[in-house]
Amino acid sequence: MARLNTIADAMSAIKNASDGGKSSVVVEPASKLLGSMLGIMQEAGYIGEFEYVEDGRGGRFVVSLTGRINRCGAITPRFSTTLEEMETWETRYLPAKGFGILILSTSRGVISHEQARRAGIGGELLGFVF
Repeated sequence: MARLNTIADAMSAIKNASDGGKSSVVVEPASKLLGSMLGIMQEAGYIGEFEYVEDGRGGRFVVSLTGRINRCGAITPRFSTTLEEMETWETRYLPAKGFGILILSTSRGVISHEQARRAGIGGELLGFVF
């Protein structure tokens, strides 16, 4: 099966496993970008530990779920946003102010919208989780 959007596939797998009450989920194929996104989700407390496992086909992540995810997803297309536009995207993808995170790719790496706001930078929207 050809994968068109590996980030969307990964976020969907995490959401479905979380909804099903699973304690862990396998996400493949692994990538540095996906690993960075999982790191942001872990920092925010939405997932537990995750581990990279080499399997000869590009690797995969085994993600421990904490049951804190209500919804998550990829943002496509990857909209560019400035610091001033950030609130517009928060309103569109998050249920309430201060609830959930947007994940962005910036010149300083993959960070949450809150970190981007503190740093005073914008970037490309990758995904959301709450």
